[in-house]
Amino acid sequence: MRNFDYSPLYRSTVGFDRLFSLLDTINQPENTPAYPPYNIERTGDDSYRISMAVAGFSEDELSIEAKQNLLTITAERNEEDATNTEVLFQGIAARSFERRFQLADHVEVKNASLENGLLHIDLMREIPEAMKPKKIAIATAPKQIEDKKVKKAA
Repeated sequence: MRNFDYSPLYRSTVGFDRLFSLLDTINQPENTPAYPPYNIERTGDDSYRISMAVAGFSEDELSIEAKQNLLTITAERNEEDATNTEVLFQGIAARSFERRFQLADHVEVKNASLENGLLHIDLMREIPEAMKPKKIAIATAPKQIEDKKVKKAA
């Protein structure tokens, strides 16, 4: 795979730093873990839902933080709750995790709920009125009707 150097473009552009950093991360091999599994669904024109399998975690152990365009979900396992039973086979992962999602501009977290071992996070894209496209009407100049009497007098 080729690596591209975007540093010459940094000198001639203003305000595109985020775009170039995203391009840099695309070229990097993906090191994100597969735990916990999640789905991203579109639930409407401007609404989305992230559903994450967090079996075995309680609401107290989960934390959701939205800061600028980054959504961070962390889970810290309470070691005090571990019982002294002997586990013969462990198929349910009980490890702590941190999962990050890069959100697009104007996407906000609206709701979060935990039901049946799934953490649901509802997102909504709300574009401010000032940034929405506006329809501009084309004004036509009123036509002047020539007065025939004025032409003859000249």
